[in-house]
Amino acid sequence: MDLTALRKTNPDHWAKASAIRALTLDAIHAANSGHSGMPMGMADVATVLFEKHLKFDASTPNWPDRDRFILSAGHGSMLLYSLLHLTGYADMTIEQIKNFRQWGAITAGHPEFGHAAGVETTTGPLGQGVANAVGFAMAEEIQRARYGKKVVDHSTYVIAGDGCLMEGISHEAIALAGRHELSKLTLLWDNNNITIDGTVDITDRTDQVLRFRAAGWRVIEIDGHDPVAIDEALSQANRGKKPTMIACKTHIALGSSAQDTSKGHGALTDPKLIADTKAAYGWTSGPFEVPADIKSGWEAIGARGIPARTDWESRFASISERKQGEFNRAYALEAPKRLSGAIRGLKKQLSEEAPKHATRKSSELVLGVINPVMGETVGGSADLTGSNNTRTDDLGVFMPENRGGRYVHYGIRELGMAAAMNGMVLHGGIRAYGGTFMCFTDYARPAMRLAALMKIPTVFVMTHDSIGLGEDGPTHQPVEHLAISRATPNTYVFRPADGVETAESWEIALTSKTTPSVMALTRQGLPTLRTEHKTRNLTAQGAYVLADATGKRQVILIATGSEVSIAMEARAMLEAEGIGTRVVSMPCMELFAEQDESYRRKVLPAGAVRIGIEAAVRQGWDQWLLGERARHKKAGFIGMTDFGASAPAEELYEKFGITADATVAMAKDLLSD
Repeated sequence: MDLTALRKTNPDHWAKASAIRALTLDAIHAANSGHSGMPMGMADVATVLFEKHLKFDASTPNWPDRDRFILSAGHGSMLLYSLLHLTGYADMTIEQIKNFRQWGAITAGHPEFGHAAGVETTTGPLGQGVANAVGFAMAEEIQRARYGKKVVDHSTYVIAGDGCLMEGISHEAIALAGRHELSKLTLLWDNNNITIDGTVDITDRTDQVLRFRAAGWRVIEIDGHDPVAIDEALSQANRGKKPTMIACKTHIALGSSAQDTSKGHGALTDPKLIADTKAAYGWTSGPFEVPADIKSGWEAIGARGIPARTDWESRFASISERKQGEFNRAYALEAPKRLSGAIRGLKKQLSEEAPKHATRKSSELVLGVINPVMGETVGGSADLTGSNNTRTDDLGVFMPENRGGRYVHYGIRELGMAAAMNGMVLHGGIRAYGGTFMCFTDYARPAMRLAALMKIPTVFVMTHDSIGLGEDGPTHQPVEHLAISRATPNTYVFRPADGVETAESWEIALTSKTTPSVMALTRQGLPTLRTEHKTRNLTAQGAYVLADATGKRQVILIATGSEVSIAMEARAMLEAEGIGTRVVSMPCMELFAEQDESYRRKVLPAGAVRIGIEAAVRQGWDQWLLGERARHKKAGFIGMTDFGASAPAEELYEKFGITADATVAMAKDLLSD
């Protein structure tokens, strides 16, 4: 490619784009690791986007009506870090650039939300950013319908590479965006035809242009190194009713000897290669040095959005104080004052009426009192609305004809749903929840993990949580999924035993600011166990004494969810034989682990036999059965050791030995040892 012609035709643009490329080369050389080629190849696209189209103000990074820029191809993180430094984000200093990928720096190997201003989401697992962007765009549509265009009117831009488009999540996200006509979403495809193993055609012959068009997108094809063509394409985006994909034909590792090769994807650290590449760019400054005129030009770009931001602040000040308060509360992730009262009222009703409901039905009842008082909730399901019970009548369905709808039919797209929900929460002003079967956390898990990593309070509603779902059989019966979710750091896994615990679990999930929640809910009906109303949220303690021994305490039964009622039945049988038995309901192990030792000792004192009861694998239980002052010879577990089977739920519990009789027999055996 003739770089001389590019330099001469658009010298100002070339100088700005070269600053990105030079900083990328310097940072990756210093770190001796990273991915040089993508930032070098997409510098022209990014320069035009930031200079002429992206609405942002570097001095006010969290301005709510800014355009959102997402780097789905997160391995090219130096593209984003260079842009943030050059445009004047205060925390992205040159020292941070110099410490790329080093301990304590905000310039992580892949962009991480919460580390640096201007990083809208954590990317790196390819394709996640594409689906996040769909969620951002949906959030913008929903909030524009709620607050009005004078308050919410912005666009979402996402850069995606060949790898992002190969990942299955991209299919889910692209189809969802096309169906919902997310016209303020623009995807910039870095079409460089290179992956780590070689050219794209060794693994894929998909015509991405036709693919996007088939999904309902508008597609524009351009030379990704021609700033005029880039500008014209971006000017055409966001027009009409379709999302836009701009296919940017680029050269990975532009200008280097590794251009258009797999080597160019990775870290270009050879000093001669770097010197030769900079010479080709006409870049004469030293490492990590940006000439003052180029830096000031970039800083002017960072300040370009100040008038738009101040105009927005004036418009925002003109709306009613009530609307301002609602907007600010939702963006601060503060629950409305009425929430606790609504939850308490429902708990009292459930305790008094004592219905026998599946906890998925209880969840629906809880959402019925939550959604009217929390206008920021957005629910959904991956084609299992009637099974997940996630829709309440007041929400309305989100569609092109109803942008104010707060319920999304995601289709059979569990991963796309989970990642889009993350995008909604990251956008700000929305509490997103969505449902599927617990077994299908397997599909959603990459996004669930990222929610935990990013410390965002997305709620994953997972119904049909055990062999209790019955005849659908082991393909749909989760046995290891509770353990998998509990093994994920910074995740609350709630498995409520009845409607009261379900209400308390939702209250915690919707007041959390930094922790996502997994709601593990039953298909089968369960008795109400909390028949004495308490205003206090006992689930917030993680575990509590549901029923104590009437005499000397000899046995402690610890159970979750549908097995708490089994524990209560076993307790009655043991107590009838004079064996003092305490039942501990443990709806959230993570919250119990957070309690101080004195409370944990009160709930799980030393001395007694301990038996855990859960229709799942034992993994994760030994913390409570063997630790916390317990004795190995006095501990047991009633649960699953293999996959389930296809049969009615009652028969499955009997065949797998998850019964009150089996619990009593184990307790007696442990007492006799």
